Amino acid sequence: MKKQSVKSSLKTFATVLRYLKIFRIHFLLSLLFTAISVALSLYVPILIGNAIDLAVDRGLVYLSGIGAILLKILIAVLITGVLQWLVNVLNNRMTYGIVRNIRYKAFSKIQAYPVSRIDSRTTGEMVSRIVTDVDQFADGLLMGFTQFFSGVVTIIGTLLFMLLISPPVTAIVVIVTPLSLFVAAFIAKKTYTMFKLQAEIRGEQTAFIDEMIEGKKVVSAFSQEENAKRDFDEINGRLSSASLRAIFFSSITNPSTRFVNSLVYTLVALTGALLCLSGSTAITIGKLSSFLSYSTQYTKPFNEISGVVTELQNALACASRVFDLIDEPIPQDEAEEPIPLREVRGDITFDHVPFSYTEDHPLIKDFQLSVQSGQHIAIVGPTGCGKTTLINLLMRFYDVKEGAITLDDHDIRDYSKQDLRKSFGMVLQDTWLINGTIRENIAFGHPNASDEEIVAAAKAAHAHSFIRRLPKGYDTIISENGSSLSQGQKQLLCIARVMICNPEILILDEATSSIDTRTEMRIQKAFATLMEGKTSFIVAHRLSTIKEADVILVMKDGNIIEHGKHEALLAQKGFYFELYNSQFCREQE
Repeated sequence: MKKQSVKSSLKTFATVLRYLKIFRIHFLLSLLFTAISVALSLYVPILIGNAIDLAVDRGLVYLSGIGAILLKILIAVLITGVLQWLVNVLNNRMTYGIVRNIRYKAFSKIQAYPVSRIDSRTTGEMVSRIVTDVDQFADGLLMGFTQFFSGVVTIIGTLLFMLLISPPVTAIVVIVTPLSLFVAAFIAKKTYTMFKLQAEIRGEQTAFIDEMIEGKKVVSAFSQEENAKRDFDEINGRLSSASLRAIFFSSITNPSTRFVNSLVYTLVALTGALLCLSGSTAITIGKLSSFLSYSTQYTKPFNEISGVVTELQNALACASRVFDLIDEPIPQDEAEEPIPLREVRGDITFDHVPFSYTEDHPLIKDFQLSVQSGQHIAIVGPTGCGKTTLINLLMRFYDVKEGAITLDDHDIRDYSKQDLRKSFGMVLQDTWLINGTIRENIAFGHPNASDEEIVAAAKAAHAHSFIRRLPKGYDTIISENGSSLSQGQKQLLCIARVMICNPEILILDEATSSIDTRTEMRIQKAFATLMEGKTSFIVAHRLSTIKEADVILVMKDGNIIEHGKHEALLAQKGFYFELYNSQFCREQE
């Protein structure tokens, strides 16, 4: 398990280095400026030691020499300050540049996911990876750039200066200090798996919170607030426990290394003092002062590096979750040389198509259907019979594994998904709006649409009248999912969004389910105009809306059990007859 954690950590670190290549100039400049600033800061104790040695005895102080030394110290400090500021600027550019690229790749990966992959994962968990985990990674990476480099250079620099002053005393420092590294390395192995577990539970918590906020009305309607709080408390408890374990181990690092560093300082001071008292000329009071300063500076980076290592473990644990998402393979379901789809006639065939979302629960069995260009096909049937599944297959949200679906005599898998979907216009029962203006929402599928086209589409969808009554009309900003609008108004905007694209094939999946009867009659007329000469699929529960369809497909258990026009199906007095009459009776009641 430990070997696996170390291997995973190294793999993640190697991936981070690949992202760092783009900023290699920033990286090299940061290293150069860090080395110069550390060298200057380490030169200051030498100057201070020299100044101390110029105060030989009472009344015997070389003020002119001390003044020159103080000027050198001032210049060194000023240059060091400027270089450290430049290093911080470079490190911030590197960190947030890398973070930007990682977030973009992660979001692009999600956009490339097939719908089937999105359906199998929780939204909150993916959001947590792109937002929270990347933020944690950024904090650790910035600390690494800021403190790790300077710490390493400081250790090397102080070691060289100490060797110049007194090799014997330096040997004591070098022998004892590695204990700090041993302690830090031991704790780092422990903390990686703990921080990764913490990140995973945090993602689970984010998903649960997202789910409960989105479904607050349903939770309240079923009086499940207490159960929701209990479930949240359970997840929160696990997160608290995992966080405490991770932080406990990481918090041991600093005091442990501080103890070792204090031990080093004590040994250096004692040894140096004894050498001075013995009358040795190898080390003076000024040099001892410099050496003690160096011993502190030498051990201090070990504290910082140990803290950085802990943060990097957390950062790498979070980064590994993001990289897992980015590196997750996506099925190559596009044709190598897709057929261009320009002039669409609209002839569609389902040729012996079976389908199931899960292998042990078959939904559609040997489905066959032939649709002629311009036909209006209505699909009805009980819930779960496969109506929406047909739409998912047509749009290639899911791909068939057997049989074939053809459009204009070509398998739809021979076209690119982008070309195929541009040919379809789809209005779903579940509305989806973006956080933006009414204008932007209508033009979502046609961003270059003119104001005249947007207004025309809104009028055709009978949305223009309520849009005019909004505070800023078409420039009114609506929140995520249009919470400030009624369900019917949101549906009208979705219909206008399709109308402005004027697609060759239409899919209406319960498109008027949230609209009042009077408005629905107007929309049906608008749809009739829009569908004229176009192949259309209408999924409906309200059977009164599909009387004029060219063909009505009656589905049950994934198969077409009846098909024909409205009057012919009623005359058969079969399953459609029962559906229609049961619904008609309910409407009468």
